[in-house]
Amino acid sequence: MEWQRAFHLVRLHLDAGLPLPTSPGDVVRQDEDLGRWVRSVRLGWDQLTTVQQWMCEQVLGIEPAREDEKPKPRRTQADKWAMNYQAAKQFYEREGHLQVPRKHVERVVVGEDQEERELKLGAWIGNQRSRAATLSPERVEQLSAIGMRWA
Repeated sequence: MEWQRAFHLVRLHLDAGLPLPTSPGDVVRQDEDLGRWVRSVRLGWDQLTTVQQWMCEQVLGIEPAREDEKPKPRRTQADKWAMNYQAAKQFYEREGHLQVPRKHVERVVVGEDQEERELKLGAWIGNQRSRAATLSPERVEQLSAIGMRWA
């Protein structure tokens, strides 16, 4: 119902000869932010039904968002752990130990886009030590393999 209502309001807006609102806050009609709706339709194109996609393209002239317009997916906790592990491994290979100062920040290159990130490795190592009892055996084994001292 909400989708149909917003679709109808955008259609009325276009029928009045006005341009398609594309940014949140551009046009608000009957408490509906049409720009926000258009943006959400473009970004969520794959979640629309085939009929909704057709209606948006043919009736409203809305096209799906290009890849460069889509927000980067959020990193999962597993992704974050893997990045920090990569930083720990890098530190170990360079220094020969994991006695990382608490405030140490390690620079690593991650992902397909080779993005450089600064990770608070010292704090992460300390947290892993204090959580040793709750870490999975695989993670304990990975860290032990690169010289982690647990006490």
